[in-house]
Amino acid sequence: MTDKPLKNVSASVRQRLLNKAKQDRRPFNELLQYYGMERFLYRLSQSPYARRFVLKGGLMLRVWNVSESRPTMDIDMLGRTSNEPSQIVRQMQEMLALEVEPDGMVFDVASLQTEPITKAADYQGIRVRCLGYLDKARVNIQLDLGFGDVVFPQPETASLPTLLDYPAPQLLCYSRESVIAEKFEAMLSRGELNSRMKDFYDVWLLSDRFDFDGAKLTEAIRRTLDHRGTTVSEPILPFTEEFAAAKQVQWTAFCKRLGQERTPTEFIRVVRAIEEFLAPLVLALSNQTPPPTTWVASVGWS
Repeated sequence: MTDKPLKNVSASVRQRLLNKAKQDRRPFNELLQYYGMERFLYRLSQSPYARRFVLKGGLMLRVWNVSESRPTMDIDMLGRTSNEPSQIVRQMQEMLALEVEPDGMVFDVASLQTEPITKAADYQGIRVRCLGYLDKARVNIQLDLGFGDVVFPQPETASLPTLLDYPAPQLLCYSRESVIAEKFEAMLSRGELNSRMKDFYDVWLLSDRFDFDGAKLTEAIRRTLDHRGTTVSEPILPFTEEFAAAKQVQWTAFCKRLGQERTPTEFIRVVRAIEEFLAPLVLALSNQTPPPTTWVASVGWS
């Protein structure tokens, strides 16, 4: 008897997502995954632990209303809490047990599990997995937590856009400057082994859509490189023609999955755009000279 209203809500929401997928010509599973993550994060935003986690990663493109945001299957956050797995699980259990406005999603608290993730020799995090259900459809929730990173400028509260008319998650979010700084650091530290085409896409996209204060972006890069112990040497490998040529096949495959007509198909064009964006800041750091003043989207530095 008590299950019937919930089942009705779940079935109704599932049908609305099916209709939206058809209307927007997007895969239903893509919308289902986003909806599951959205409602998971809403529960987190309503919990006492909300300010202990800072949203980052691909979902930030949604927060910033970038129309070319790429599909993402997981949630990336910075944890400002204990990195003890049992503590993380306890917080997630309490968060998922909260009573919220019925949105059709049911999360299986018993399915919560964690595993260590290592993104570099000295950069360890925790991966949290959980199962969610919308009617008979299953959603695999994966939350990747990093710890100890610096964010500059400081995180600010923002809303994650919702697919339907349910309350939006209000979360602490990374600054655009720190997103770029971390992705640039990953380009440097991974070197020739780098297969993360999404990092190049995100930096290119952000530089094409937003203006930046040169001093703030330079400071974000400096703090991230210092914190992770990464140095810049000439020539900067990710900016070389050899690197661009070696990664063209991976970039072509990435663009095919992305399905964005406006994205350059030639990887060297993306590399050159990122070089124009970031190289003057790296030069300022190396020479300890003032960086350029202002980046104007699609125009350049002034």
